Amino acid sequence: MNIDVLRWLQAQLGPETDPDDLAARYERLRSARAVALEVIHERLAALLAEPLKVTVNGVATVDNSANVSALERRAALIVDEAAPDEPVTADHGLLTAVPLCARLRW
Repeated sequence: MNIDVLRWLQAQLGPETDPDDLAARYERLRSARAVALEVIHERLAALLAEPLKVTVNGVATVDNSANVSALERRAALIVDEAAPDEPVTADHGLLTAVPLCARLRW
């Protein structure tokens, strides 16, 4: 994994994300997008394993439903965003000229 991929992953997942863990995942998955999605899905699963909302009447309320929505939105953005280790694809909205070759006709 090169430094561009590591920086992109840390930008997507937060600067406190362990670089060694990201490198191990990248070696296994061979895709920055797959690594980012795996980490986000693990974070989402950890949130969903616990109650999303806990209320102690008159004392405190903890609501993690907004965090779940934020992680789901982040995963959707990562799916649409280009990762630094992916080849650049041509924009299909551009006009392209195709040269034609004349051939003999009988």
